[in-house]
Amino acid sequence: MTARRQLAVGAVLAAVAGGVIAAARPSSPPLPRRTGTSAGGMEFLAIGDGPRSLLSIPGGPGSDLPEGLMGRLSERELRPYVAAGFTVWTVTRPRHMPAGHTVADMATDHARFVGEEMGGTADVVLGQSYGGLVALHLAADHADVVRAVVLVGAAARVEEWGREVDARWARLRAEGRDAEAGAVFLEYLLPDARHARLRQALGRPVGRLFTGSATPPGDLLVEADAERSFDAWDALSRITVPVLLLAGEEDRFFSLDTVRQTAAGIAGSTLVTYPGRGHVATISSSDVPRDVLAWLEWDRAGTRDGRHPEG
Repeated sequence: MTARRQLAVGAVLAAVAGGVIAAARPSSPPLPRRTGTSAGGMEFLAIGDGPRSLLSIPGGPGSDLPEGLMGRLSERELRPYVAAGFTVWTVTRPRHMPAGHTVADMATDHARFVGEEMGGTADVVLGQSYGGLVALHLAADHADVVRAVVLVGAAARVEEWGREVDARWARLRAEGRDAEAGAVFLEYLLPDARHARLRQALGRPVGRLFTGSATPPGDLLVEADAERSFDAWDALSRITVPVLLLAGEEDRFFSLDTVRQTAAGIAGSTLVTYPGRGHVATISSSDVPRDVLAWLEWDRAGTRDGRHPEG
């Protein structure tokens, strides 16, 4: 095994081990939580009991509530928002979506959820990756139910590389080919062709992460098709709510040029970039809640406070 290959293996194993160790450590007391399903068929997990509301829209294709190890890791990521006085709602897309259901349709689903379950208004919408695509249309088409929107690793269009990888990942998961899906998932972390054999070797254990997913196979394909046709450039000019974009400068799903063009198309938006970070490193970073909360304070107080703000 070459030195580079050893480093690549070490990076993947260190990331997994780091998450396991972090989740296994004694944590603060459990946060108040409740789960349920809306009338529209959207599953949700509400954490905290603060007076302000944060709607968290997860990535995809496919959407599941975090459980087990992932649930403990997710709770750690959400604790800063709960400590700041938010009730955090993590919400899936509807189950058994019809063929041709678009990202804009999914935004309408979420707007309906806000009305059904959240009292009619979400103080903040946090869209990560695929969830950011939905959040963009929420900001453009449903400003009556959202007050501020944060896009983490998302922009007005997905690069061709990202659409192609996500389409393969969704199809393999829908067909129950978890080991192959695991190898494709590793392309997010190790995209270069020289890592192909390594991805294959680690595909089976990584694929077990998707076993037991509550997302119906058909929804995986619907979401992949919706991503393939997603194009929100025309929607940007309709956005009037405050928007923060957090972007990794090495993100292959959303290039820095695409993110900057997206930010330029949204009046008054704020862009914060993370040098040297790719897609996964951006959306999983502990810097995200810190920068989101700093931006919210800046938005309320009128003073800028970001780590790497542009513009």
